[in-house]
Amino acid sequence: MKKISLYILLALLVYSCGSNDQGELVGVKSKSKWHSEKPLGMVLIPGGSFTMGKQNEDIAGALNTPTRTVTVRPFYMDETEITNAEYKKFVYWVRDSIVRTQLALFSELMSDDTNKVLENYQFKNVDTANMSPYQKYMMNSYGSLGDVNSPLQGRALNWEEDLVWNPEEFPDEYYAEVMDSMYVPIENSFDGKRILDTKKLKYRFAWLDAEAAARSKGERKNFIKYEVVEVYPDTTVWVKDFNYSYNDPMHQEYFYHQAYNEYPVVGVTWNQAKAFCSWRTKYKNDFLKTKKHATTVPSFRLATEAEWEYAARGGLDYATYPWGGPYTTSDRGCFLANFKPSRGDYAVDGALYTMEAKSFFPNDYGLYNMAGNVSEWTNTAYIESSYYIGSTMNPNVEMSKNHRKVIRGGSWKDVAYFLQVSTRDYEYADSARSYIGFRTVQDYLGTNINEK
Repeated sequence: MKKISLYILLALLVYSCGSNDQGELVGVKSKSKWHSEKPLGMVLIPGGSFTMGKQNEDIAGALNTPTRTVTVRPFYMDETEITNAEYKKFVYWVRDSIVRTQLALFSELMSDDTNKVLENYQFKNVDTANMSPYQKYMMNSYGSLGDVNSPLQGRALNWEEDLVWNPEEFPDEYYAEVMDSMYVPIENSFDGKRILDTKKLKYRFAWLDAEAAARSKGERKNFIKYEVVEVYPDTTVWVKDFNYSYNDPMHQEYFYHQAYNEYPVVGVTWNQAKAFCSWRTKYKNDFLKTKKHATTVPSFRLATEAEWEYAARGGLDYATYPWGGPYTTSDRGCFLANFKPSRGDYAVDGALYTMEAKSFFPNDYGLYNMAGNVSEWTNTAYIESSYYIGSTMNPNVEMSKNHRKVIRGGSWKDVAYFLQVSTRDYEYADSARSYIGFRTVQDYLGTNINEK
């Protein structure tokens, strides 16, 4: 009798392992519970509707910002502009990736007995003994675990071995030969200093033009775009933007010196800002792939013009500035932003050029310097009629052939008009300026904004 009961119990267990939904439609179960994770240094901007455009007199007479009601979905936004220190992380990653790739490729040209130093920088060996069936199939079919068009061909770089940057400490001549290729030619050097050739710091990334793919027919490969971008900021903007002005200290030190680490990065084109967004997404998702059952995050990107204005208003209806308005000073006479007040008295607001990215008071969403300090790139193309033709739900008039990109917020060298949350301006995508920076956003998935 006990054996019969045991058999019945085992049968029930086997049956229940297949399904326990009793034949009802319950939906696919996820492997793990998902919740939106707020990225470090970002704040949640709740979705909603607002009146976009000039609600008061259009002083400039541009007639390109008529008022209309616009709705945007929730998203995360950097609480500050991207700083020099944050952008340096990107530059250093690109630099180190190129050097490690060159060292690994050079080591393959040499026999095992020739050089022991470069062996430490070889690509990580593929563990053929513990390969998964998929990995074996990829190696047998394509000779690679990934992109066959990449120098890495799916192989992983060795990030465990430290790079030696001091020329006096280079371990051998072969290592020196590789490092020498990263510096400017010797005839361009002086005072015995070898300077890194920043033009070699290029970031290659791919993205899918999903909108074009959705509206057209064709193979997926026709809508995959590849871009190669030089990532180092143009530090000469301080000299080129202001003729007959002594800006050499800013030119030499602003991005380089640690004194400016927490200042907003400038001299970055719209294309470089896009490349940074791609890298930030890759950097986070590469880390998540090392975690079991981890879900990748949505892409970081530039805000649309509507998202930027909605965030800048901080939930205040009909506000002139992020703090409300209509004045640029507090009731005690203190300036509320870094701009050009008093007919060109740059220093009266406490700053001659830019200030730290986290300065002055944040708006009601917790965002700093949405007016003044540096203007900010958006993901929207500038056309005068975009307010008339754009959707009222998550509007974004983006035209790939239009190289004029909207910048918002005004900067340290602008008058108060450009600090207004509804003022539009533009710059060409391939232009770098000493007064333009950027901040990134990330889509919030779902609608429950109380879940953080």
